[in-house]
Amino acid sequence: MAAQTLHAHPEIQIRRLRFGNEQAPLLVVDNFVDEPQWLVEQAGLSRFTQNSPYYPGVRAPAPAAYRSMLLDSLQDELIDFFALPARQLGFSVCHFSIVTTAPQQLKLLQRIPHFDTPDKDALAAVHYLFKGPQGGTAFYRHRQTGFETIDESRAVDYFRSLERENDGPNIPSPEQGYINGDTPLFEQTAHQEGLFNRLIVYRRHSLHSGAIAPDAVLSADPMQGRLTISSFIDCLA
Repeated sequence: MAAQTLHAHPEIQIRRLRFGNEQAPLLVVDNFVDEPQWLVEQAGLSRFTQNSPYYPGVRAPAPAAYRSMLLDSLQDELIDFFALPARQLGFSVCHFSIVTTAPQQLKLLQRIPHFDTPDKDALAAVHYLFKGPQGGTAFYRHRQTGFETIDESRAVDYFRSLERENDGPNIPSPEQGYINGDTPLFEQTAHQEGLFNRLIVYRRHSLHSGAIAPDAVLSADPMQGRLTISSFIDCLA
């Protein structure tokens, strides 16, 4: 990666939102980076690989300058809005991501919403770097349990409910592909459109899924495909 210092956009816009019955926090940042096209170009120079059995696409490490810029710009905002028990944040994951899996090839766990960890103080961020109507990110409520977030106290009940539903008539078939909106098992509680240079941040224990548009370009080419930067942000001290 070429050496580069990134800056927040001079017209950055930050919105503090809440969604669902549980009023989970969602930070939406428009005009995030002053140099978004540089990030796209760096993605074009990167080597993408499949490194997760759950993510339906390919990934590559994001520039270190991006991690520094995000924390320089938003660390205090994140600590305050999400009421984090920390003075310093860091990254456990930060990579370019491109969705490439055809809808009919998805595994079951890729056809329903998921949560990343039961820790309410762990955050996820998605920075959209594609142009055009390729979908965004959606959040869900599990109808059977009413859960919108899954912490340690809920995990056993949630997975037991999913196991019972796995034998029922409402489990999504491969033909249904990516989840988009309400289903017999899940109700959508919020949706953020994927706009170029928009960043969203939410708690990783929220049930969520990429909202992959039916006409999304599932190309592995960063210049054409559904390019994002996906990050896990954690409390350090």
